[in-house]
Amino acid sequence: MEAGNHTEILEFILLGFSEDPELKPLLFGLFLSMYLVTMLGNLLIILAIISDSHLHTPMYFFLSNLSLVDICFSTTIVPKMLLNMHSENKAISYMDCLTQVYFSMFFPILDTLLLTAMAYDRFVAICHPLQYTVIMNPHLCGLLVFVTWFIGVLTSLLHISLMMHLTFCRGLEIPHFFCELTHILKLACSDTFLNWTLIYFMTGVLGVSPFIGILYSYSQIASSIRKMSSSGGKQKAYSTCGSHLSVVSLFYGTGVGVHFTSTVTHSPQKFSLASVMYTVVTPMLNPFIYSLRNNDVKEALRRLFSRAAPCL
Repeated sequence: MEAGNHTEILEFILLGFSEDPELKPLLFGLFLSMYLVTMLGNLLIILAIISDSHLHTPMYFFLSNLSLVDICFSTTIVPKMLLNMHSENKAISYMDCLTQVYFSMFFPILDTLLLTAMAYDRFVAICHPLQYTVIMNPHLCGLLVFVTWFIGVLTSLLHISLMMHLTFCRGLEIPHFFCELTHILKLACSDTFLNWTLIYFMTGVLGVSPFIGILYSYSQIASSIRKMSSSGGKQKAYSTCGSHLSVVSLFYGTGVGVHFTSTVTHSPQKFSLASVMYTVVTPMLNPFIYSLRNNDVKEALRRLFSRAAPCL
């Protein structure tokens, strides 16, 4: 990798959060607890879905994939952040940073597309209930997940391939707790026009377009629910859609919050705190939203715990 006029192995410095020694143990304990809760919560959701035949439906197939993505996304960010808090050495090698950039783009893309697939599933279930099993067949569900992962891999590789041609010839300190693409681009001394163009283009294609699709699905769902004569049917529709809509609101709300923070403030501390919301808090809260707002998941978790209890 070139840096200026000579070749060397690059290392970046992740500045992270506060340098206050009194705050470090508190932050370490807080983020470690949140990471463990994220892992446990999402693993329980996956185990409940796998073990309960009542949840072997398209909606919960997508949910299990979403929980897996949340586990992987948190694992991409949090362990390295905890290591930097515990150690005085905050350096990260160029290849490790490149890997973190790749996965920190890859998993949010999967989140976005999986939430869109789940919105489509609810649209078919409520607006076309008689055709649901025909439309949302196992082949289509598997294809949607495959396409989601394929798009995520392809898009992230495209970003990384452009990033690998950059040169760096200035201080390589990153005012963040992980290697985030836009922060890396700001350290480059070569032309980054193509990189920024790709970011803006993909944000529109893979960020705004799926959100419009989700809004359209829920506008049709709301219209169908209003036409229902049965209060029980309305209640069931609200129950199945409420959890997903809450997760969508949390995911897009935190994403917009991070973008808004980056445009209105130049404070790295405020930007890092805003980023915590979508990198750490959102993956942690998703299992709680689905387990607390969804009766099917609650029942599956009860059955899972009742089967596990005699073994303890």
